[in-house]
Amino acid sequence: MNILVDADACPVVDTIVETAKTCDTPVILVKSHDHYSKDIFPSHVKTIYVDPGFDASDYKIIKLADANDIVVTQDYGLAALLLTKKCHVIHHNGFLFTEDNIDRFLLTRHLSAQMRRAGQRTKGPKPYTNENRNKFKALLFKIICSQK
Repeated sequence: MNILVDADACPVVDTIVETAKTCDTPVILVKSHDHYSKDIFPSHVKTIYVDPGFDASDYKIIKLADANDIVVTQDYGLAALLLTKKCHVIHHNGFLFTEDNIDRFLLTRHLSAQMRRAGQRTKGPKPYTNENRNKFKALLFKIICSQK
């Protein structure tokens, strides 16, 4: 089991690295070259850079992901594709994407895009809180422990 991270805009990379080390689980950060960094991570973390481009990171994650891997993303479309591969897909706000809730997320995304195309404004994401981070960490730890 690996933890794959859609890492370009992920606010919980440090939490993932710390939790994964505690549980001796490998982490793969997938980033665009546009988000290159000189951050040095522990040996259980590997960073893969992909060419800039629409959904390049998503395609790489799909290629790398296997059943029972944990994937961290906020991308609803990517989550839907990974659910078909039997991955555990977690949003950084601390909830799981499931077969039961993914259609609702995709519909919301579609309706918001329609509203924006029609010239309406839609709300952005709420500020990220410590409560979100704690929920995420607890869920990640629970999933890792259930797989070992």
